Amino acid sequence: MHFAYARMNTMHRLWIKAIVLVAGLWVTSSAVHAQEGAGPCPPGIGYYGTHDGIPSCGQPGGNNQTPATHYEDRWGAIATYEPSGVLGAVVNMPTEIGAKEAAMADCRAKGGGSNCKFQITYRNECVVIMVGDRAFNVTPGVTIDRATQSGMQICSANGNSNCHTFYSACSPAVQVQ
Repeated sequence: MHFAYARMNTMHRLWIKAIVLVAGLWVTSSAVHAQEGAGPCPPGIGYYGTHDGIPSCGQPGGNNQTPATHYEDRWGAIATYEPSGVLGAVVNMPTEIGAKEAAMADCRAKGGGSNCKFQITYRNECVVIMVGDRAFNVTPGVTIDRATQSGMQICSANGNSNCHTFYSACSPAVQVQ
């Protein structure tokens, strides 16, 4: 009987070891799977924290996020020499100073010389020159239509008749990414 007890005790110990081994493998496997699926990433895709509050999924060091759209300003400018009807204009310049200088140079080159008068710079929008029988105005706007509407109101309000668009242009921001 002692032999049967010893044999049963050995079998009992083997079963316990097998259960502990299987449980250990299961716990280890669950922990690895939990790490792999932690966070908001799909199963099998690693989670590497956040960037500006946005979850980062993918390979370590890789940037699997869609880059943010980035725009750069664009400037336009107008200079005139009214007695001769000379118009110096530029669009899509990267800086305000560059736009102003280029418009003045364009006006001088077209015959305005040192008599050119700077009128306006505008950024990421449009501009119109409205001419009437007495005067003109330079009016910016989000679109050419809006600038034209505002310019026409200004032209008419100043006692002009025969108001019409003499020049229009836009310098929209440029998408760089």
